[in-house]
Amino acid sequence: MALAIFDLDNTLIAGDSDHGWGEFLVAKKKVDVDHYRAMNDRFYADYEAGCMDIQAYLDFSLAPLAQIPSTELEQLHREFMQTVIAPMRLERADDLIQQHRDAGDRLLVITSTNRFIVEPICQSLGIDELLATDLEMIDGRYTGKIVGTPTYREGKVERFNQWLAENNEQSEGSYFYSDSINDLPLLLQVTHPVAVDPDAPLRDAAATRGWDIISLR
Repeated sequence: MALAIFDLDNTLIAGDSDHGWGEFLVAKKKVDVDHYRAMNDRFYADYEAGCMDIQAYLDFSLAPLAQIPSTELEQLHREFMQTVIAPMRLERADDLIQQHRDAGDRLLVITSTNRFIVEPICQSLGIDELLATDLEMIDGRYTGKIVGTPTYREGKVERFNQWLAENNEQSEGSYFYSDSINDLPLLLQVTHPVAVDPDAPLRDAAATRGWDIISLR
């Protein structure tokens, strides 16, 4: 049995759930439409370029969660799953997950996106174990702040190492599938790094190191 670790956005699904949630809030007019759309797009461009300020992004993206009541957030997320996430599902990603499940591997998603957005998505993929950016909640409402280290770049490595220790697991024989150069720190930690429909910088890094490059599209 090995660890099969997956990034989520643009890896197991054909899109970015975090950016998609921002667009969804804009479409539902739950935010200042013009400002939020512009900032959401700017931060996503920074992410793709590998230069996103994670704290600035979290301050921006988590603010609506603190402003919208939890019951309404749950209703919005159900609609989001149906209208935004369902069209992003990839049959070949489901097949890859099943392949590892059939091999008896332990499945784990590690994503920089916050847990509110991604936990239902991972559950729909049949993956129960998840490391994501965790959110502070007080009296049943999100505060707009995070708890612990965000699972972004080197933060993924930090949180993964904590998870290994807490679960008495070893990384030997592990796989990690990702599309993004932002995940290079964690890809360097596993036995079998796999670039999935990679961005150009990751494709170059994978080719230089002789890593597998696959497509799930």
